[in-house]
Amino acid sequence: MTKNNLLRMDNVGIVVESLDDAISFFSEIGLKLEGRMTVEGEWAGRVTGLGAQCVEIAMMVTPDGHSRLELSKFIKPATISDHRAAPVNALGYLRPMFAVKDIDEMVSRLIKHGAQLVGEIVQYQNSYRLCYIRGTEGLLIGLAEEIGNK
Repeated sequence: MTKNNLLRMDNVGIVVESLDDAISFFSEIGLKLEGRMTVEGEWAGRVTGLGAQCVEIAMMVTPDGHSRLELSKFIKPATISDHRAAPVNALGYLRPMFAVKDIDEMVSRLIKHGAQLVGEIVQYQNSYRLCYIRGTEGLLIGLAEEIGNK
């Protein structure tokens, strides 16, 4: 590990249609809006390879301050594909997983926000209770409650 220059994973990016809906949904999970801005210009297009682009982003941070979701709404160019309804065994982006204190309470709250339970809440050995939900815009989200942490 002495030759490893990795410092941390900074964030995971998710492209959405409605920043307001996504911010509301992830706020309900417990993330906090850290900032919101428009990113555009030649430099941004050089990073993404999209050329001239304009994207509105919102950075959401977990309560511990260590993990972030970068929510992006592309204004220009328009989005070209949609992978949100892909099943859990699809290649590519799958889902973020959030550790929660009370999975039953969290699922109940998120269902009131329009989320749907994908399968069911299951227990893995004596370690975790886990589930997948489809949240705002059909995004796949994982929830995990460590047994004994209520």
